[in-house]
Amino acid sequence: MKYKHIFFDLDHTLWDFETNAYLVLEQLYHAHNLEGRGVPSFKEFHQVYMVYNEKLWDRFRKGFITRNDLRSKRFRLTLLDFKIGDEKLCEALGTQFLEELPTQTALFPHAKEVLEYLAAKNYPIHMITNGFEEVQLRKMKSSGIDHFFTHVITSESAGSLKPYREIFDYAITKAAATADSSIMIGDALDIDILGAFNAGIDQVYFNTLVPVTGDLKPTFVINSLHELKTIL
Repeated sequence: MKYKHIFFDLDHTLWDFETNAYLVLEQLYHAHNLEGRGVPSFKEFHQVYMVYNEKLWDRFRKGFITRNDLRSKRFRLTLLDFKIGDEKLCEALGTQFLEELPTQTALFPHAKEVLEYLAAKNYPIHMITNGFEEVQLRKMKSSGIDHFFTHVITSESAGSLKPYREIFDYAITKAAATADSSIMIGDALDIDILGAFNAGIDQVYFNTLVPVTGDLKPTFVINSLHELKTIL
């Protein structure tokens, strides 16, 4: 076998972030009676939040803001769009979101099946994630996949973020692996795939919503996690 170590991204690759975040945000919308505060519908609240969340994550990955900035600003900016300037409400939403999100359990189809398949073939399986360490570990435990992973490398523990090469080099060293015998599975071309490519690691791109564009060509492209069985 060419590949001896498997590295996964977590959010949007194994753990269904969109579904899980949607459920928690819907709970918070109703629990805090945001309709009564001037947010016309949950659909509008969710759409605005997701736009700000993605913009802030991009700034966080590029080093422009801190993780505390990310945590506090996404709800503050969302509520300001609806002319709500309530700092206590922002703090409550931010705290409760991070408390409830990791308890959600939705995974992408075939996620556990594929992890069981890889484990049965005695592949060491590892995680490389930009998420906050405590939150990511709780997500994995809640969804019942934590026991599959030998090493969980987070941006906090590595002192670097994907797509920077340092986090991939750190992961390879931590796993006692080599770049040419490793493979990275992720959903983000400019984060997972580009980062692994620059570190000399083959890649599997899994994202049915965003097609491959530009000059970067992943080693493999799949439309279902089940297809990993044809590669590994």
